[in-house]
Amino acid sequence: MLIEEFVNKSIGRWRSMRTGHSLAFRQFEDILSDLEISEVDNDNKSLSQLLNNKRPELNELSPVKAFQMKWEADSDWNENQDEENLSGECIIVPYPIDLTRGLLLRSVGYAESEEAVSTYNFLSDGTFILITDYEQCRAEERIWFASENIRCRSSIIRTSEGSGVLQTSYASEIRRIEIKAEAE
Repeated sequence: MLIEEFVNKSIGRWRSMRTGHSLAFRQFEDILSDLEISEVDNDNKSLSQLLNNKRPELNELSPVKAFQMKWEADSDWNENQDEENLSGECIIVPYPIDLTRGLLLRSVGYAESEEAVSTYNFLSDGTFILITDYEQCRAEERIWFASENIRCRSSIIRTSEGSGVLQTSYASEIRRIEIKAEAE
């Protein structure tokens, strides 16, 4: 699968149900989220700022169409949890290296709230593998389509050395389909 194909399949509104297991805190968490994945116009101010902070590892590569993810979540972990952690958005710019692998520039990372560059590759069955090294940890994500309107995602957060597992999660995401009322 090409990255453009994967992004096009992902565009839309999704309802996500994720279960996470924090091994460090010995805690389970259930999270319900609304996700919106959309294309980003080339004249978007946030995209321009992100691209102006050019990372050296991206210098020799050409980006393809950027996209944006927005989310609003509800977690059962802590009723007093800061609302900032439960909603947000990020811009993602793919930089293919070849047909099945490349780099992703992310305005906000998955495991740490900072700009990040991730490596990606596709398995032969179309599963998208994403690895991001942060200062404090390493995130490994897998995303695959069970059907046109069902996406599955699993993640593992490891220590920065990769020797210990801090957190695992699994999410099933169902595309929200707008049903238009029939004309009377």
